[in-house]
Order: sequence, then structure tokens, then C-alpha cells
Amino acid sequence: MELELNDGDDIERADVVVIGAGISGLCAAKLLREEGLDVIVLEARDRVGGRTFTARGPSFGYADLGGSYVGPTQDRIIRLAKELNVNTYKVDDQGKTVMNTCAGWTTMLSTIPATYNPICLLDLNNTIRTVNALAKQVPLEAPWDAPLAKEWDSMTVAQFADKICWTKYANETLLVFLEALLTSNGCEVSFLYMLWYVHSGGGVERLASIENGGQERKFVGGSQQISEKMSEILGDRVKLSSPVIKIDQTGEEVVLTTEHGKQYSAPHVISAIPVSLHNKITFRPSLPAAKVQLSMRIPMGCIIKTHMYYDKQYWKEKGLSGTVVSTSGPVGNCMNDTKPDGSFPCIMGFVLADKSKELASLSKDERKRRLTDHYVKMFKTEEMRHPVGYEELNWMEEEYSGGCYVGVMPPGVLTSFGPMLREPVGNVHFAGTEAATVWAGYMDGAVQSGERAAREILHKLGRISQEEVWQEEAPSTDVPHTPITELAIEKFLPSVDSNVRFFTVLFSGIFLWGFFRFFDVSFKGF
Repeated sequence: MELELNDGDDIERADVVVIGAGISGLCAAKLLREEGLDVIVLEARDRVGGRTFTARGPSFGYADLGGSYVGPTQDRIIRLAKELNVNTYKVDDQGKTVMNTCAGWTTMLSTIPATYNPICLLDLNNTIRTVNALAKQVPLEAPWDAPLAKEWDSMTVAQFADKICWTKYANETLLVFLEALLTSNGCEVSFLYMLWYVHSGGGVERLASIENGGQERKFVGGSQQISEKMSEILGDRVKLSSPVIKIDQTGEEVVLTTEHGKQYSAPHVISAIPVSLHNKITFRPSLPAAKVQLSMRIPMGCIIKTHMYYDKQYWKEKGLSGTVVSTSGPVGNCMNDTKPDGSFPCIMGFVLADKSKELASLSKDERKRRLTDHYVKMFKTEEMRHPVGYEELNWMEEEYSGGCYVGVMPPGVLTSFGPMLREPVGNVHFAGTEAATVWAGYMDGAVQSGERAAREILHKLGRISQEEVWQEEAPSTDVPHTPITELAIEKFLPSVDSNVRFFTVLFSGIFLWGFFRFFDVSFKGF
């Protein structure tokens, strides 16, 4: 039964109401408050943080069971953390990375899978180089305007991999990278969407790396502190356990109704929740058809994030960093998550995409056993079978996220409905990391989109110009930008395809030369 609007004093009023107390929504609210506006934030959960969640306990200290990593060029989240007095530390990746792929079990000083097979190496190098080159052709603000947008959006990443990769190794590596990047399999994601995502994060190497990459650092004390500290600033204007079920724009102000019947009104609203969750809200008047279709076509990625604790770092004794890239077993990627002071030795493991769907039906104890069996194989020590603690979070069970890290777009969505992603509807503006143009899917993208939505309202109020809505961020001096260096040999190594063509032409030429030489002699002898 639809809730009726209350009258008069029963409605709590503000200048702006923000839906969602994750990083994006709280950043928007904080900026607007600093401009002197009265802001209310409505959060469905009983906590702030959204897709960041820091579990705390005496046996493990703290564990980021949601978003946690930051790195160079993520200047907005670094700036915000410094302002809130939250420090970062570098992830310890000293030692060799374990690679478990179709090429076998190897160890490398890299987080991007490598191989000693020259044909596979050429193919992988060409695949990465091609993806980076094509990604740069995709406009960050309007990926649907890319030169080959329709063609790229009509194929999945798996179809592109089959098209470009000559070896199983390169094909498999690209799809493993996609799983780690978007927690989805290659048959589910538009190639155009992946290219846009790669461009927004600065390229394959930046996204995949720990040192000088997206996983270089974490926050001392956990990432949820960012939201908690912003919530403290806003005080009682943050309303927890208040899921919004209706947004009515038919009157002079926007009226929002929560699940418990409480109502709020404001001239302006910012929605900072995952795009797919708009289906849980009744809009009056209804959203434009393209916006409705968009919200129905952006599923969340599938992931179970795990932390396995040990009494010591057994992997270090073998010269390993704790980083694993694996195409078999339950964990696709894992990293050392030991605290910076060496306490609480831990391996963080991502159970991704189809593997997370498979393991979701198991009990927590059975998942733990599957993981320890896998770690015994990867780290080559029986000690990994005996953890002293285990923490996990299945993000697919989270009602107000529906998955993690980010909403993904299947083929056809970006070119058909993408322009509606950030487009305001009446007095409702849209934020959230999916609506970012840089580091989409990351905490940095959440900051950008939240502050952009807030400035849209400031522009409406005549306080800033249109040009000021999208503000450039000054490079961080605390986490300086270091360019991704590409070796000269990587730039000029031929692809397998070009080698095949070269040798085909060469041997064809030799054959034709021999053929004509033979018949020339034969004709002369005749």
C-alpha cells in the first residue's frame, strides 16, 4: 500500500537532501554544508560508508571488507583523507608474485602475469598495448562518442579476446584482468565499457599494479574512517536506517518518503546510491524511459572479499610477496594484508565473478577450507592450512549494494543509455562512483562524482559558473604522480599476428622464387 504524504510540520525540511551515506553522498553533503547550506543525508543501512566497510576486532585489529586501496593519481581521495587526518601506508609487496595460469606455476617480480614463452610474451604484450591504445580513444565524459563506439559496444570482452589473442595464455590473462577489475566474467561486460574503465584508471598497468598503481596504499585504521569522520562533521543531519522508497517532484519541493513513513523535503536532491537501486524507489513523476532502462541494465559485480590470518608471514619465508594471480581455484587474486607494523599477518583474497557465485552457496567454514587448500598449493607450505582467524564479506548478500565493487555494463547499454548516467531529472542529481569520469569504481571516483553533483546545485543557485562544476584536482604532493614507464622493447615488439604475416610473406616469397627458378631452368632445358 502506497504511503500518503504527511502535511505541514510532519515533514523535515532542508536545502538539500542526499540519498546515501557512502563516500560520494557524504562528500556532496560536506561540500554543500561548507557553502552554508542545510543538508540532510538519508542512509538505508545502520552505518555509514556504503561500499567501504571496516570490521574491527581484537583478534585482527581492523579489516577493510569493502573498498580499501588508493594510489598515485587518485588525488581527490588522498586530499580528502589528509583533510580528515587519515594517513596512508604502502602495501608490502616485497618478494615474488605467484602466477598460476595455463602456462603453469611460476613466480615473477610483477603483478601482471608474465611467461618465459616468447610467443605468449609477444601476444600478451600486444594485447595490453592494444587495449591501452584503444582505451585512449574513448572520451572520459562521453564514451558513447568514441570513433568505434557502436562496434566496441556490440561485443563482449571475451569476444574481443578471441578476436585479438593468438594464444590461450594472452586470452586467459586478459579475462583474469577483467575479473579482478570488474568482478565479472568476460561474457558479461561490453568491450567499450572496459575500454572506458581502463582509460578512467590510467591504463592497464596502473590498474593492475601495486607499486605505482591502484593498489599501492591503504588507510591506517581502515577506509570506513573517511565516511565516519565526514558523518561526525555533519552530526545529526545524517539519518541512518532510513531507506528512501519514494521521491515526489510534483509539488513545489521534492518530497522523500522513507520505509518507515518519515518524510523530508528540499528544493534539491542528490542520489548517491548504485544505479540499479533506483528500481527500489518510486518516482513521481516517473523517471524518463531511458533512465529507467539504464537502471535495469547495470548489474553489480560479484565478489566475496576474504581475510585469512596467520601467526606469522609464512610466504615471506619463501621469498614471496603474498600476491597471487590465479586462473584456477577459488581465489583469483590475493595480496599481503599484514598491518604496517607487522602485526596480524594476513592474506587478503578476492573470490571473483563466477567463482563467487559458486562459493556463495557454501558455508563460511567450507569456503575457508577451500581457500586454505588453495593457499597451500600457491605458497607451497602446509602452514597455510592452519590460519588463526578468518573474516569475509559476501557483497552479493548486501541489500543496499547488491554486489561490489561497481555496476557493470553489458553490450549495448553504454551507447544506448549511457548519456543518462549523470543527467539530472528535474531537481534530482546523480552521484556515485559509477557516475565518475576518473577512477570510476574506486573511492576517488566516488569523491569526484559527489563533489560534481554538489557543484551542479551550487550552479543552479547561482553561486558558481557552469565551468566550475567540473573542477580539475591539483596533483597530490603526498602521493606524487610517477609515470608508468614502458620499455622501448615493449613498444616495438611485434605481435604474433605480424610475425605470422611476416613469415607467411617471407616463405611465400621463397616458395615463389624457387618455383619460378625451377620452371625457368626446366623451360630452358626443354
